[in-house]
Amino acid sequence: MNTLAVNGKIITSRSDLIWALTAGALSLIGLVGLANYLIQGNEAYNIYRQVPWGILISTYIFFVVSSTGLCLISSLGHVFGIKQFEVIGKRAIVMAIITLLSGFAVIAAEIGYPFRMLIYNVLTPNLSAAIWWMGTLYSLYLVFILIEFRFMIKVNHKWAGYAGLAGFIAGVAAHSNLGAIFGYLDARPWWQGPFLPIYFILSAAVTGCAIIILLFAIRYAREKRPDNVHEALVTISRLFALLLGILLFFEAWKVLTSLYGGAPGKYETMMILLKGPLSMSFWGFEIILGMLLPFILLLASKGRNLKVATFAALSSIMGIFFMRYNLVVTGQLVPLRSDVDAVGANGLLSYAPSLTEIAIVLGGMGLCLLLYILAGRIFNLDAEQAR
Repeated sequence: MNTLAVNGKIITSRSDLIWALTAGALSLIGLVGLANYLIQGNEAYNIYRQVPWGILISTYIFFVVSSTGLCLISSLGHVFGIKQFEVIGKRAIVMAIITLLSGFAVIAAEIGYPFRMLIYNVLTPNLSAAIWWMGTLYSLYLVFILIEFRFMIKVNHKWAGYAGLAGFIAGVAAHSNLGAIFGYLDARPWWQGPFLPIYFILSAAVTGCAIIILLFAIRYAREKRPDNVHEALVTISRLFALLLGILLFFEAWKVLTSLYGGAPGKYETMMILLKGPLSMSFWGFEIILGMLLPFILLLASKGRNLKVATFAALSSIMGIFFMRYNLVVTGQLVPLRSDVDAVGANGLLSYAPSLTEIAIVLGGMGLCLLLYILAGRIFNLDAEQAR
Protein backbone atom coordinates (compact mmCIF):
# COMPACT_ATOMS: atom_id res chain seq x y z
CA MET A 1 0.00 0.00 0.00
CA ASN A 2 1.22 3.53 -0.77
CA THR A 3 2.20 5.58 2.27
CA LEU A 4 2.90 9.22 3.01
CA ALA A 5 4.62 10.70 6.07
CA VAL A 6 3.15 13.84 7.65
CA ASN A 7 4.90 15.18 10.77
CA GLY A 8 6.56 11.84 11.31
CA LYS A 9 3.28 9.93 11.22
CA ILE A 10 2.51 7.51 8.43
CA ILE A 11 -0.71 7.85 6.44
CA THR A 12 -1.70 4.41 5.22
CA SER A 13 -5.44 4.87 4.70
CA ARG A 14 -6.35 5.34 1.06
CA SER A 15 -8.82 8.10 1.90
CA ASP A 16 -6.23 9.95 4.02
CA LEU A 17 -3.75 9.67 1.18
CA ILE A 18 -6.30 11.04 -1.28
CA TRP A 19 -7.02 14.01 1.00
CA ALA A 20 -3.30 14.75 1.36
CA LEU A 21 -2.62 14.48 -2.37
CA THR A 22 -5.67 16.62 -3.18
CA ALA A 23 -4.49 19.32 -0.78
CA GLY A 24 -1.03 19.23 -2.28
CA ALA A 25 -2.32 19.40 -5.87
CA LEU A 26 -4.62 22.35 -5.12
CA SER A 27 -1.81 24.17 -3.31
CA LEU A 28 0.48 23.61 -6.29
CA ILE A 29 -2.15 25.04 -8.65
CA GLY A 30 -2.38 28.07 -6.37
CA LEU A 31 1.38 28.56 -6.48
CA VAL A 32 1.31 28.47 -10.28
CA GLY A 33 -1.43 31.10 -10.29
CA LEU A 34 0.51 33.24 -7.80
CA ALA A 35 3.65 32.96 -9.92
CA ASN A 36 1.73 34.11 -12.99
CA TYR A 37 0.38 37.07 -11.02
CA LEU A 38 3.87 38.02 -9.84
CA ILE A 39 5.05 37.97 -13.46
CA GLN A 40 2.11 39.78 -15.08
CA GLY A 41 0.77 41.88 -12.23
CA ASN A 42 -2.91 42.90 -12.31
CA GLU A 43 -3.02 42.05 -16.02
CA ALA A 44 -3.38 38.43 -14.88
CA TYR A 45 -6.74 39.30 -13.31
CA ASN A 46 -9.97 40.17 -15.12
CA ILE A 47 -10.81 43.02 -12.75
CA TYR A 48 -10.72 46.56 -14.11
CA ARG A 49 -11.52 50.13 -13.10
CA GLN A 50 -15.29 49.77 -13.18
CA VAL A 51 -15.28 46.29 -11.55
CA PRO A 52 -12.32 46.40 -9.13
CA TRP A 53 -13.49 43.53 -6.87
CA GLY A 54 -13.56 40.00 -8.22
CA ILE A 55 -13.56 36.40 -7.09
CA LEU A 56 -10.53 36.86 -4.82
CA ILE A 57 -12.51 39.33 -2.71
CA SER A 58 -15.53 37.03 -2.57
CA THR A 59 -13.31 34.06 -1.66
CA TYR A 60 -11.68 36.08 1.11
CA ILE A 61 -15.14 36.87 2.43
CA PHE A 62 -16.10 33.18 2.20
CA PHE A 63 -13.10 32.15 4.30
CA VAL A 64 -13.41 34.82 7.00
CA VAL A 65 -17.18 34.27 7.21
CA SER A 66 -16.47 30.58 7.75
CA SER A 67 -13.97 31.42 10.49
CA THR A 68 -16.42 33.67 12.32
CA GLY A 69 -19.19 31.08 12.01
CA LEU A 70 -17.00 28.35 13.47
CA CYS A 71 -16.10 30.64 16.37
CA LEU A 72 -19.76 31.51 17.00
CA ILE A 73 -20.92 27.90 17.12
CA SER A 74 -17.92 26.74 19.14
CA SER A 75 -18.54 29.53 21.67
CA LEU A 76 -21.87 27.98 22.59
CA GLY A 77 -19.90 25.33 24.50
CA HIS A 78 -16.92 26.67 26.43
CA VAL A 79 -17.99 30.36 26.43
CA PHE A 80 -21.74 30.17 27.07
CA GLY A 81 -21.68 26.93 29.01
CA ILE A 82 -23.88 24.69 26.83
CA LYS A 83 -22.20 21.39 27.67
CA GLN A 84 -23.47 19.61 24.58
CA PHE A 85 -21.33 21.82 22.34
CA GLU A 86 -18.06 21.45 24.25
CA VAL A 87 -17.10 18.33 22.31
CA ILE A 88 -16.73 20.33 19.06
CA GLY A 89 -14.47 22.99 20.59
CA LYS A 90 -10.91 22.19 19.51
CA ARG A 91 -11.76 20.99 16.03
CA ALA A 92 -13.98 24.01 15.35
CA ILE A 93 -11.47 26.56 16.67
CA VAL A 94 -8.49 25.10 14.83
CA MET A 95 -10.56 25.26 11.62
CA ALA A 96 -11.52 28.86 12.47
CA ILE A 97 -7.80 29.71 12.65
CA ILE A 98 -7.07 27.88 9.40
CA THR A 99 -9.91 29.43 7.40
CA LEU A 100 -8.91 32.89 8.61
CA LEU A 101 -5.29 32.31 7.57
CA SER A 102 -6.48 30.98 4.20
CA GLY A 103 -8.58 34.11 3.74
CA PHE A 104 -5.57 36.28 4.54
CA ALA A 105 -3.52 34.36 1.97
CA VAL A 106 -6.10 34.92 -0.77
CA ILE A 107 -6.56 38.63 -0.01
CA ALA A 108 -2.77 39.08 0.06
CA ALA A 109 -2.67 37.93 -3.57
CA GLU A 110 -5.35 40.51 -4.39
CA ILE A 111 -3.83 43.44 -2.50
CA GLY A 112 -0.45 43.17 -4.17
CA TYR A 113 1.58 44.73 -1.33
CA PRO A 114 0.32 42.98 1.84
CA PHE A 115 3.40 43.78 3.94
CA ARG A 116 3.11 47.48 3.14
CA MET A 117 -0.51 47.30 4.28
CA LEU A 118 0.54 45.72 7.60
CA ILE A 119 3.18 48.37 8.21
CA TYR A 120 1.02 51.39 7.44
CA ASN A 121 -1.98 49.90 9.22
CA VAL A 122 0.08 50.47 12.39
CA LEU A 123 2.08 53.59 11.46
CA THR A 124 -0.73 55.64 9.88
CA PRO A 125 -4.06 54.35 11.20
CA ASN A 126 -7.21 55.87 9.72
CA LEU A 127 -9.85 55.47 12.41
CA SER A 128 -12.58 56.73 10.09
CA ALA A 129 -11.96 53.94 7.52
CA ALA A 130 -14.00 50.76 7.84
CA ILE A 131 -11.28 48.80 6.02
CA TRP A 132 -8.71 49.85 8.66
CA TRP A 133 -11.05 48.56 11.35
CA MET A 134 -11.52 45.32 9.41
CA GLY A 135 -7.78 44.63 9.36
CA THR A 136 -7.34 45.58 13.01
CA LEU A 137 -10.32 43.65 14.33
CA TYR A 138 -9.51 40.51 12.37
CA SER A 139 -5.92 40.67 13.63
CA LEU A 140 -7.18 40.88 17.22
CA TYR A 141 -9.64 38.09 16.52
CA LEU A 142 -6.82 35.87 15.24
CA VAL A 143 -4.73 36.54 18.33
CA PHE A 144 -7.62 35.70 20.67
CA ILE A 145 -8.57 32.43 18.98
CA LEU A 146 -4.91 31.36 18.87
CA ILE A 147 -4.74 31.93 22.64
CA GLU A 148 -8.05 30.12 23.04
CA PHE A 149 -6.78 27.11 21.11
CA ARG A 150 -3.59 27.07 23.17
CA PHE A 151 -5.59 26.81 26.39
CA MET A 152 -7.79 24.13 24.83
CA ILE A 153 -4.73 22.04 24.02
CA LYS A 154 -3.64 22.49 27.63
CA VAL A 155 -7.14 21.34 28.68
CA ASN A 156 -7.62 24.54 30.65
CA HIS A 157 -11.23 25.33 29.87
CA LYS A 158 -11.47 28.22 32.31
CA TRP A 159 -8.92 30.38 30.51
CA ALA A 160 -10.02 29.01 27.15
CA GLY A 161 -13.44 30.40 27.99
CA TYR A 162 -12.04 33.87 28.74
CA ALA A 163 -10.03 33.88 25.50
CA GLY A 164 -13.03 32.48 23.66
CA LEU A 165 -15.25 35.29 24.90
CA ALA A 166 -12.70 37.86 23.71
CA GLY A 167 -12.52 36.04 20.37
CA PHE A 168 -16.31 35.95 20.14
CA ILE A 169 -16.59 39.70 20.70
CA ALA A 170 -13.74 40.48 18.29
CA GLY A 171 -15.14 38.09 15.68
CA VAL A 172 -18.65 39.56 15.78
CA ALA A 173 -17.21 43.10 15.66
CA ALA A 174 -14.88 42.25 12.76
CA HIS A 175 -17.54 40.43 10.81
CA SER A 176 -20.26 43.02 11.23
CA ASN A 177 -17.66 45.64 10.25
CA LEU A 178 -16.97 43.60 7.10
CA GLY A 179 -20.65 43.93 6.22
CA ALA A 180 -20.46 47.64 7.01
CA ILE A 181 -17.70 48.10 4.43
CA PHE A 182 -20.36 47.35 1.83
CA GLY A 183 -23.19 48.99 3.76
CA TYR A 184 -21.41 52.35 3.94
CA LEU A 185 -21.21 52.65 0.14
CA ASP A 186 -23.96 55.18 -0.60
CA ALA A 187 -23.12 55.11 -4.32
CA ARG A 188 -24.17 51.44 -4.46
CA PRO A 189 -27.80 51.14 -3.30
CA TRP A 190 -27.61 47.36 -3.65
CA TRP A 191 -25.15 47.19 -0.75
CA GLN A 192 -25.94 50.37 1.17
CA GLY A 193 -27.80 50.13 4.49
CA PRO A 194 -27.82 48.18 7.78
CA PHE A 195 -28.88 44.85 6.21
CA LEU A 196 -25.48 43.41 5.32
CA PRO A 197 -23.79 43.51 8.78
CA ILE A 198 -26.68 41.47 10.24
CA TYR A 199 -26.90 39.23 7.16
CA PHE A 200 -23.18 38.46 7.37
CA ILE A 201 -23.45 37.35 11.00
CA LEU A 202 -26.46 35.13 10.25
CA SER A 203 -24.85 33.53 7.21
CA ALA A 204 -21.63 33.05 9.20
CA ALA A 205 -23.50 30.96 11.77
CA VAL A 206 -25.04 28.89 8.95
CA THR A 207 -21.60 28.29 7.44
CA GLY A 208 -20.15 27.37 10.83
CA CYS A 209 -22.80 24.69 11.38
CA ALA A 210 -22.21 23.24 7.92
CA ILE A 211 -18.43 23.06 8.29
CA ILE A 212 -18.62 21.47 11.76
CA ILE A 213 -20.93 18.75 10.45
CA LEU A 214 -18.50 18.03 7.60
CA LEU A 215 -15.44 18.01 9.87
CA PHE A 216 -16.94 15.40 12.16
CA ALA A 217 -18.33 13.36 9.26
CA ILE A 218 -14.76 13.07 7.96
CA ARG A 219 -13.32 12.43 11.43
CA TYR A 220 -15.69 9.50 12.11
CA ALA A 221 -16.03 8.20 8.55
CA ARG A 222 -14.42 4.87 9.48
CA GLU A 223 -15.39 4.47 13.12
CA LYS A 224 -18.40 4.81 15.36
CA ARG A 225 -19.09 8.27 16.75
CA PRO A 226 -19.08 8.58 20.56
CA ASP A 227 -22.54 9.26 21.99
CA ASN A 228 -21.68 12.82 23.04
CA VAL A 229 -20.42 13.63 19.54
CA HIS A 230 -23.56 12.13 17.99
CA GLU A 231 -25.82 14.17 20.28
CA ALA A 232 -23.89 17.36 19.56
CA LEU A 233 -24.11 16.84 15.80
CA VAL A 234 -27.86 16.16 15.95
CA THR A 235 -28.31 19.42 17.88
CA ILE A 236 -26.10 21.32 15.43
CA SER A 237 -28.06 19.84 12.51
CA ARG A 238 -31.29 21.16 13.99
CA LEU A 239 -29.70 24.54 14.68
CA PHE A 240 -28.45 24.47 11.08
CA ALA A 241 -32.01 23.94 9.81
CA LEU A 242 -33.36 26.77 11.97
CA LEU A 243 -30.68 29.20 10.77
CA LEU A 244 -31.28 28.19 7.14
CA GLY A 245 -34.98 28.95 7.58
CA ILE A 246 -34.18 32.40 8.95
CA LEU A 247 -31.68 32.98 6.14
CA LEU A 248 -34.33 32.10 3.55
CA PHE A 249 -36.65 34.60 5.23
CA PHE A 250 -33.95 37.30 4.99
CA GLU A 251 -33.32 36.40 1.35
CA ALA A 252 -37.00 36.67 0.46
CA TRP A 253 -37.27 40.15 1.95
CA LYS A 254 -34.04 41.20 0.25
CA VAL A 255 -35.59 40.29 -3.10
CA LEU A 256 -38.91 41.96 -2.34
CA THR A 257 -37.43 45.22 -1.07
CA SER A 258 -35.09 45.39 -4.06
CA LEU A 259 -37.95 44.94 -6.54
CA TYR A 260 -40.59 47.08 -4.81
CA GLY A 261 -40.99 50.46 -6.45
CA GLY A 262 -38.17 49.83 -8.93
CA ALA A 263 -35.64 51.70 -6.79
CA PRO A 264 -32.69 52.79 -8.99
CA GLY A 265 -29.61 50.67 -8.43
CA LYS A 266 -31.40 48.01 -6.41
CA TYR A 267 -33.96 46.93 -9.01
CA GLU A 268 -31.47 46.58 -11.88
CA THR A 269 -29.03 44.68 -9.68
CA MET A 270 -31.66 42.24 -8.47
CA MET A 271 -32.76 41.59 -12.03
CA ILE A 272 -29.19 40.53 -12.85
CA LEU A 273 -29.66 37.75 -10.32
CA LEU A 274 -33.27 36.85 -11.09
CA LYS A 275 -33.03 36.57 -14.86
CA GLY A 276 -29.75 38.16 -15.93
CA PRO A 277 -26.20 36.89 -16.48
CA LEU A 278 -25.87 35.59 -12.91
CA SER A 279 -29.31 33.94 -12.69
CA MET A 280 -27.88 30.39 -12.81
CA SER A 281 -25.42 31.22 -10.05
CA PHE A 282 -28.25 32.75 -7.99
CA TRP A 283 -31.05 30.22 -8.47
CA GLY A 284 -29.01 27.07 -8.99
CA PHE A 285 -26.28 27.56 -6.41
CA GLU A 286 -27.18 30.28 -3.90
CA ILE A 287 -30.88 29.51 -3.48
CA ILE A 288 -31.30 25.81 -4.29
CA LEU A 289 -27.94 24.29 -3.28
CA GLY A 290 -27.09 26.87 -0.63
CA MET A 291 -30.36 27.18 1.25
CA LEU A 292 -33.50 25.50 -0.06
CA LEU A 293 -32.28 21.92 -0.62
CA PRO A 294 -30.37 21.69 2.71
CA PHE A 295 -33.34 23.19 4.56
CA ILE A 296 -35.78 20.65 3.06
CA LEU A 297 -33.44 17.72 3.73
CA LEU A 298 -32.83 18.70 7.34
CA LEU A 299 -36.50 19.41 7.94
CA ALA A 300 -37.53 16.05 6.48
CA SER A 301 -34.98 14.13 8.57
CA LYS A 302 -35.55 16.31 11.67
CA GLY A 303 -31.76 16.53 11.95
CA ARG A 304 -31.51 12.93 13.16
CA ASN A 305 -29.99 11.39 10.04
CA LEU A 306 -26.38 12.57 10.03
CA LYS A 307 -25.69 11.22 6.53
CA VAL A 308 -28.46 13.47 5.25
CA ALA A 309 -27.09 16.32 7.38
CA THR A 310 -23.62 15.80 5.89
CA PHE A 311 -25.00 15.99 2.34
CA ALA A 312 -27.00 19.09 3.30
CA ALA A 313 -23.87 20.68 4.79
CA LEU A 314 -21.80 20.01 1.67
CA SER A 315 -24.56 21.41 -0.54
CA SER A 316 -24.88 24.51 1.63
CA ILE A 317 -21.14 25.25 1.63
CA MET A 318 -21.03 25.04 -2.16
CA GLY A 319 -24.01 27.36 -2.43
CA ILE A 320 -22.64 29.83 0.11
CA PHE A 321 -19.41 30.12 -1.86
CA PHE A 322 -21.48 31.32 -4.83
CA MET A 323 -23.55 33.50 -2.50
CA ARG A 324 -20.39 35.47 -1.66
CA TYR A 325 -19.48 35.70 -5.34
CA ASN A 326 -22.96 36.93 -6.27
CA LEU A 327 -22.91 39.55 -3.52
CA VAL A 328 -19.55 41.02 -4.51
CA VAL A 329 -19.79 40.86 -8.31
CA THR A 330 -23.46 41.68 -8.85
CA GLY A 331 -23.19 44.88 -6.86
CA GLN A 332 -20.69 46.26 -9.38
CA LEU A 333 -22.31 45.30 -12.71
CA VAL A 334 -24.77 48.22 -12.82
CA PRO A 335 -22.62 51.16 -14.03
CA LEU A 336 -22.58 54.34 -11.99
CA ARG A 337 -22.69 56.35 -15.23
CA SER A 338 -24.34 55.52 -18.54
CA ASP A 339 -21.37 56.74 -20.59
CA VAL A 340 -18.87 54.20 -19.25
CA ASP A 341 -16.96 52.59 -22.14
CA ALA A 342 -17.04 49.07 -20.69
CA VAL A 343 -20.86 48.86 -20.68
CA GLY A 344 -22.19 46.12 -22.94
CA ALA A 345 -25.26 46.03 -25.17
CA ASN A 346 -27.42 45.04 -22.20
CA GLY A 347 -26.41 48.23 -20.36
CA LEU A 348 -24.36 46.30 -17.81
CA LEU A 349 -20.70 45.82 -17.00
CA SER A 350 -19.29 42.30 -17.10
CA TYR A 351 -16.83 40.19 -15.16
CA ALA A 352 -15.62 36.59 -15.28
CA PRO A 353 -12.64 35.35 -13.27
CA SER A 354 -9.40 34.66 -15.13
CA LEU A 355 -7.59 31.33 -14.96
CA THR A 356 -5.04 32.97 -12.65
CA GLU A 357 -7.75 34.10 -10.26
CA ILE A 358 -9.35 30.65 -10.30
CA ALA A 359 -5.96 29.03 -9.67
CA ILE A 360 -5.36 31.25 -6.61
CA VAL A 361 -8.84 30.43 -5.27
CA LEU A 362 -8.12 26.70 -5.65
CA GLY A 363 -4.78 27.29 -3.97
CA GLY A 364 -6.51 28.93 -1.02
CA MET A 365 -8.76 25.89 -0.66
CA GLY A 366 -5.75 23.60 -0.93
CA LEU A 367 -3.92 25.58 1.74
CA CYS A 368 -6.95 25.33 4.03
CA LEU A 369 -7.16 21.56 3.57
CA LEU A 370 -3.40 21.09 3.93
CA LEU A 371 -3.25 23.07 7.18
CA TYR A 372 -6.19 21.10 8.58
CA ILE A 373 -4.48 17.79 7.75
CA LEU A 374 -1.30 19.01 9.44
CA ALA A 375 -3.23 20.21 12.49
CA GLY A 376 -4.84 16.80 12.81
CA ARG A 377 -1.42 15.14 12.73
CA ILE A 378 0.19 17.57 15.21
CA PHE A 379 -2.61 18.08 17.76
CA ASN A 380 -5.20 15.89 19.42
CA LEU A 381 -8.39 17.59 18.27
CA ASP A 382 -10.78 15.24 20.06
CA ALA A 383 -12.51 16.33 23.26
CA GLU A 384 -10.81 15.77 26.61
CA GLN A 385 -11.87 16.18 30.19
CA ALA A 386 -11.34 19.65 31.65
CA ARG A 387 -9.27 20.15 34.74
